[in-house]
Amino acid sequence: MSTPVAPLYPVMYEGLVRAALLEDLGRAGDVTADACIPVDTQARALFQARHAGVIAGLAPALSAFSLLDPSLSVRTLVADGAAVAPGQAVAVVEGAARPILSGERTALNLLGRLCGIASKTAELVRAIEGTGAHIVCTRKTTPGLRALEKYAVRVGGGSNHRFGLDDAVLIKDNHLVAAGGLRAAVERARAHVGHMVKIEVEVDTLAQLEELLTLPVDAVLLDNMTPATLRQAVDMVAGRLITEASGGITPETVRAVAETGVTLISLGWLTHSVTNFDIGLDFESL
Repeated sequence: MSTPVAPLYPVMYEGLVRAALLEDLGRAGDVTADACIPVDTQARALFQARHAGVIAGLAPALSAFSLLDPSLSVRTLVADGAAVAPGQAVAVVEGAARPILSGERTALNLLGRLCGIASKTAELVRAIEGTGAHIVCTRKTTPGLRALEKYAVRVGGGSNHRFGLDDAVLIKDNHLVAAGGLRAAVERARAHVGHMVKIEVEVDTLAQLEELLTLPVDAVLLDNMTPATLRQAVDMVAGRLITEASGGITPETVRAVAETGVTLISLGWLTHSVTNFDIGLDFESL
């Protein structure tokens, strides 16, 4: 990737990794490993990519092993953001076999999820290269994994939309109905929030956009518009607002959307239903 992404602080993910391990270990621990692996058995295990893609989330995934047994040796062979080939090793874990086996599924679940997001983001970023548009994610994230999934988007070369309900105003169709219209909603929002809080409004038609352009907002979400309508909308905005296209955008259509001149392209499926990246953990004989 062109710009390295700042790593996450462990405090941002240790709680959720711990919860995932506890979910798996239950009340009795790993009865399979405890039953058939002698306590002093040592092992060396390699994480290997099974197809090409972009790696993300090594630190959170591998923390599963250090939480189970701090004496395990955990070593990364690539960095987050690295493009890997099929069969390439990305990390190695050495030490007591039992905790390696007990942490395997939690580590693979996290790593596969985050690498899948980073890989698809990188694919989309390549698809719109040269247009000036940016790929962004949404709040449609897996509960509890938002910080990690949004990190994976950044690793893949994308950008983040708001992280939660508290860092920006996004007025959508249901807000407009409840507030009594576009002008009422915007005027109340502007009077309520501080000067550091951005306001974005979702519109479905060019008529709504025309009204919005008379109001004090920072960005407009152009929802479920065709490329032809998006181009008209961008012309109407004429650089006065950040323009965001959203709704029904696929890898096949993303280039056409980017070429309309929009600033951002947001994709909920990038985090809520992206394909898991296939990574295996294989033991080697000692």
